[in-house]
Amino acid sequence: MRIGMAAICQNPDDARSDADVYANELRLASLAEPLGFDSLWSVEHHFTDYTMVPDVLQFLTYFAGRTQRVQLGSMVVVLPWHDPIRAAEQISMIDHMSGGRFLLGIGRGAGRVEFEGFRLDMGESRERFVEAAQMVLGGLESGFCELAGKFYQQPKKAIRPRPERSFKGRTYAAAVSPESAEIMAKLGIGILVIPQKPWDMIDAELAMYRRIYRETNGTDAPKPIIAGWVFCDPDEKRARENAVRWIGGYWETARRHYEFGGEHFAKTKGYEFYAAMSEAQRKSAANATEAYLDLQVWGTPSMCQDRIRKTADRMNSEHFTCVFSYAGMPYAESERNLRLFANEVMPKLQRG
Repeated sequence: MRIGMAAICQNPDDARSDADVYANELRLASLAEPLGFDSLWSVEHHFTDYTMVPDVLQFLTYFAGRTQRVQLGSMVVVLPWHDPIRAAEQISMIDHMSGGRFLLGIGRGAGRVEFEGFRLDMGESRERFVEAAQMVLGGLESGFCELAGKFYQQPKKAIRPRPERSFKGRTYAAAVSPESAEIMAKLGIGILVIPQKPWDMIDAELAMYRRIYRETNGTDAPKPIIAGWVFCDPDEKRARENAVRWIGGYWETARRHYEFGGEHFAKTKGYEFYAAMSEAQRKSAANATEAYLDLQVWGTPSMCQDRIRKTADRMNSEHFTCVFSYAGMPYAESERNLRLFANEVMPKLQRG
């Protein structure tokens, strides 16, 4: 199994300076290659303390120059917030600069504050994403972008530097809703799974995705990449207490950023699944937090190994990405968490 780590740069309630957050998150991310991780990831978000990586490709380009071996993954580039041809150019550029180590993750976004900040109608996000993905993915294979769409009218222009390697088999998309999973299957790309709903729902959507992928593309879908929040500690009781504090704390930051429990999803085209999630949040936020904890990775090293193995086996995945620093966790604790996992859990998973 391949094991990755992700840096997300959270600053809940502005408890620290952003400069302090960045200095420490960059330091932790710099440990990925020396400690033996297979991949390093980050995620795009804007305008709030939820995560502060507004340009994930810039973040990863920095690490392309600081590393030799580790793969670099975007989790995700939110295409509706970008000019697609510019995104295609930047993706080609980082792939050249990293020697082909880039894993492309894309998505459509769900934060109202971000769509408002970019002066975009959130209800158009699904259609914008499909058009942008068609242009970007087609351009990365052909070497030029061209589209006559509803939202994007792009005359034929070359991508320079020209893409050197195919992105087929190393492009993934975050899919939270069943509708998104269907779109990704038809686009012929893999799925990035961040567990946040009951396992039976995840199982059903993966089965649907795989069926549509085969019907559309004539081959089996690539194995998904999974991402999860990790708290590893030698003491099971302490691990549980801190999982409640920090992983539960992360879920609270996500709930605030996405406004889970709000009513705007029900009024926004393409976010029907999120509307149902918000309704569940209104009924029982405490139950939602406990359910989220059950989907993540916490416990002693042997417990963490077992949780990841069972999750990967369930989804038929061979790549699991871990988040070790989140929700305002002290950096000494984040680094202890990271190093314990890297020393006692990761080698066993990587061996098979």
